Amino acid sequence: MTQTITTALGPVRLLGDNATRIWGMSNAERCRRMAESAAQNGSLLAEGHELLFNLGYAFDPMLLRLVLEEPGTVFVWGAAPVVGQVPAGSDPLKAAHVVDLSDGRKLYNRQLRKLEQPFVKELTPTTRREIERRSYFGAYKGVTDLLTKYLWPELALWLTRLAASIGMTPNMVTAIGATLCVAATWFFAQGLYWTGMLAGFVFMVLDTVDGKLARCTITSSKWGNVADHGVDLVHPPFWWYFWGVGLSAWGLALSTQSFALVMAAVIAGYVLQRLIEGMFIKDFGMDIHVWGRFDSWFRLITARRNPNMVILFVALLAGRPDIGLIALAWWTIISLVVHAVRLMQAYGAKRSGQPIVSWMEARA
Repeated sequence: MTQTITTALGPVRLLGDNATRIWGMSNAERCRRMAESAAQNGSLLAEGHELLFNLGYAFDPMLLRLVLEEPGTVFVWGAAPVVGQVPAGSDPLKAAHVVDLSDGRKLYNRQLRKLEQPFVKELTPTTRREIERRSYFGAYKGVTDLLTKYLWPELALWLTRLAASIGMTPNMVTAIGATLCVAATWFFAQGLYWTGMLAGFVFMVLDTVDGKLARCTITSSKWGNVADHGVDLVHPPFWWYFWGVGLSAWGLALSTQSFALVMAAVIAGYVLQRLIEGMFIKDFGMDIHVWGRFDSWFRLITARRNPNMVILFVALLAGRPDIGLIALAWWTIISLVVHAVRLMQAYGAKRSGQPIVSWMEARA
């Protein structure tokens, strides 16, 4: 069975039929959403071409981005076409560039900063949950902090499935998380650190869930991304400031001078580190944390919100939230220096004529 549907991207040819649902929707609907999302992001089909989806398979959305970048490309699994951009009505197996992914080859995903074999799997009732699991972990960034990478992926997967099953949107999850983020800030200011930690932990998990839900259900939106990233960008300095305010409730308040120095290090270090990351993206076209193996490793522990919360948690276990805040300030300075050195090294390498490419892309 073959049918052609019209999308904002252009004509889409659907091969076969499939009643098995994935993330609460049919595979045809999932493919339609991927095409519409690609159009919203500015992708176009080449003149006289159509997009091709095989409804018998589920696959990594990265493959769609790749076929849209290169007309005439078809990804296949053995002899079965999976996704491609081909001249309208043509035989996909006779396309100009047929790539068989069943050989286990790895591709570099710039968007998610990782090198891996993209998943392709025949969609059946018995493989559905495995596919959902693989598509969920396929949406995970390969370079991120240690908590997101190792601590709560399974919990976030369960919550993502729950949200999809009851029809929650990513924006709903973001709103709940933002409320908990504000609550954590208030608890910190009162010196209620354990309660704030709990609220903050749930918020941090939901910060993973909303993005994964958006990617897995193909329901991301411009304003949803703005809200999600806006909250992520703005709230950390407020957490650290009000953590310092709450020290008075423990009888551990820092002196006015010490508090000012700690806050200057924390806030200036955070802002400057973000600026360095932005400069690297602007001048080299990629995230600083994917340049070298060291950079990817350092991203696990660099002074971002989640690693900083580990520092505060350990200090709180020892009954010294004041020392935790001071340690956080020192770690922010150290991380800033590391990033500044790596930026200068990249400029030096560029001046000497060396290509600045990700170590993962070089291996692909």
